[in-house]
Order: sequence, then C-alpha cells, then structure tokens
Amino acid sequence: MNKFLSVPRVKTDNESIETTTSENQSQVERKIEKLFESFCSKAQCDPECPVLYKQNHINYIKNHMFTLPENYECLDSSRPWLCYWLCQSLALLNCKLSILEKSNVVSFLSKCQHESGGFCGGPNQMPHLAPTYAAVCALCLIGTEEAYAVINRENLYRFLVSLRLPNGSFRMHKHGECDVRAVYCSATVARLTNIYTDVLFESSAQWVIRCQTYEGGFGGVPGVEAHGGYTFCGFSALLLLKSIHMCDTKSLLRWVANKQMSFEGGFQGRTNKLVDGCYSFWQAAIFPVISELLESENQRPMWSMYDYQALQEYVLICCQDRYSGGLIDKPGKPPDVYHTCYVLSGLSIAQHAVDNSSCVVGKPENVLNKNNPIYNIEETSLQKALQYFSMTEPINYF
Repeated sequence: MNKFLSVPRVKTDNESIETTTSENQSQVERKIEKLFESFCSKAQCDPECPVLYKQNHINYIKNHMFTLPENYECLDSSRPWLCYWLCQSLALLNCKLSILEKSNVVSFLSKCQHESGGFCGGPNQMPHLAPTYAAVCALCLIGTEEAYAVINRENLYRFLVSLRLPNGSFRMHKHGECDVRAVYCSATVARLTNIYTDVLFESSAQWVIRCQTYEGGFGGVPGVEAHGGYTFCGFSALLLLKSIHMCDTKSLLRWVANKQMSFEGGFQGRTNKLVDGCYSFWQAAIFPVISELLESENQRPMWSMYDYQALQEYVLICCQDRYSGGLIDKPGKPPDVYHTCYVLSGLSIAQHAVDNSSCVVGKPENVLNKNNPIYNIEETSLQKALQYFSMTEPINYF
C-alpha cells in the first residue's frame, strides 16, 4: 500500500485498550486506508497522480459565491467570513472574479460596516472582531481601489480601542468573550490597514504569552488546553506584535510536529483528536515561520519535523470531492466553503515549503499560488494591500 506514498504510514496503536476515541480513530484509518490503496493502484498507471481537481473546485466556489444552500442559514451572522473563505480560495487557485463580481462583494461588505467602526456579521447586526477580520481580509483579496476605500480606518481604530482591556487583551465584541483570537484579529487588521500603534497594543504580547501552555501550543485563554486554531492565533499575534522572542519556540515546535498524524499525514487540532483537513493550515502554517526564525539565527531549518509531502497526499487523496468540487474535513464528510478555504491554504503552504518545484506532490499543475502563513491571505494580494495602505494618510487617532 505504501509503495507510491512519500513515507510508510503507521496506524495508531491502542495498546489493546478499546475506547470510543480509539474506535473513532480506527474507523477513520480504515476509510483512509481504502483511499490510499485505491490511489496506489492508480499510481502504477499514472506516476503524476494524485491530481488537484482545480476546475471542479473553482466551479464549486463560484456556485457558492452569490447563492448558498439552505444549510448555510446558520452562518447568517458570519457572512463576511463566507466572502473571505470564497475569495481566498479563488485567489489561491489563481481564478479572478470579474469587475462586476468584485464590485458586488464590495457593495455587500460595505453594508456590513458599522457606523461606529468595525464590521458586523451581516447588515444591521452588531460589530464584532471576527467578521471585522474576515471583511478586511476579503477586501484586501479583492484588491481594488473601491474595496480598499470601504474601510473607515479612523472608526476601525476607535472600535479596536473600545474592545481593549487594561491587561492588553481584547474582547471579541462589546461585553463579549476575551481570548487570543481577539488579539490576533485586532493586530491583523491594524497591520493591514496601517493603523497599528504601540499604545493600542501595550501589554498585549505579555497577555498572549500567558496563553502558551506547558505542552508548547497555545490555549484560547491562560490556563486551558493547547489547540491548533488558538496556537496559530497566539503565535501569529506575537509575530505581528514583534514579540516573537517571548515565545518558547522549541516546545511549540515539538507540540505542533506531534500533531501530524502518522498514518493519515494530515493534522489533528488537539491531542487524541481525529485528523481534520482545516488543520492543514492552522497547524502547518507554524512551520515556515519557525524555519525563517531558525535561519535568521543561523540554525538549520527543521523541515524534517514536518512531512509536507505526506500532508499534500492527505489533502489530494482524502480531502477532495473530485466530482462536485470543494474540499472536506475527512473522508465521509461533505464539502463546505470553510474547509475548502483552509485545506487549500494549508496545501499551498506545503507546496511552497522550499523554493523549488520538488515540493509539489503529483502533477506540476497542482501548484497553488503562494499563501502568507501569518495573515492567511494569498501573497500577491497581501503585498498589494500592504503597499496601498502604507501610502495612506495618517489617521486622526482621537
């Protein structure tokens, strides 16, 4: 079975103790084993497989751009996220929206901007940091003058100030929860739109580093279990705050490396959890940044701790709906726009792990546009946005 896979795959050993967790793990491994076996038989005839079914995914994304199925109704308060996930996916696939399509997305997002600052989950809702991050990222991905001009930078700054707590942390919304996502979202939109100030983020790094656990990853708040999504937010927030020296990168590297599953090749989000395609980004995005940090310190990059080929194989063999398009969590799950975005984002990270085409598993045409591992914005779009906002006039902070 492993002849055409990058490395031998080792199944989980439950040490003869059956639990619900171990049985769920075995079920997933059995499904993936069948897919690997099918792939290996096809690879005997076609050495360039597996294939990324780009056009099918583009069709899936475009079919969800302006009309969504009823099962997305639960995301009515997360509509800027839908715009972001879809725009990011298309950018990675190097598929451009028409001028009219871009303008329609921009028009909708403008209706989500609150008069007091920040963006809401939908028109006439309350402003919230999560859709604010999503809306700003989506507008940067669209990358037109019209898109950039939507963002009211002065009101956005005031909105961030209103959510800041004296200890340097931020609330997600007025009277809302306070966790490491909020610092990351705040720092990201501040850096993107060139409204970052040291005063706004005073003590924020000190609060974030309290979220790093004894395991090495980051929890949502100080004192809780490390989690892949929160680890990405905490680590990236420290980078945006220019305080990465505060992070215990050695223990972080050990923790995140051990989240890659030995049989599946993909990542789990927490210890003793199942593989999930979205962690192809949340976990794997840590590695290129740590590699750069090690290189800057004249240390050997530690790519051997992350099997980027095995991750690509998991995505390409196990996470594609090759017929209707879209990408998935794991075999047996349906595609959705969230997983489509983050699986593609992680695949791009893995494909560009080193600066040559040997990183790309399967056909050379499988390669996606390069993704930025800190902002999770397609690299060309990100650089264009940063350049634009770097030339904007300073805002009146108060």
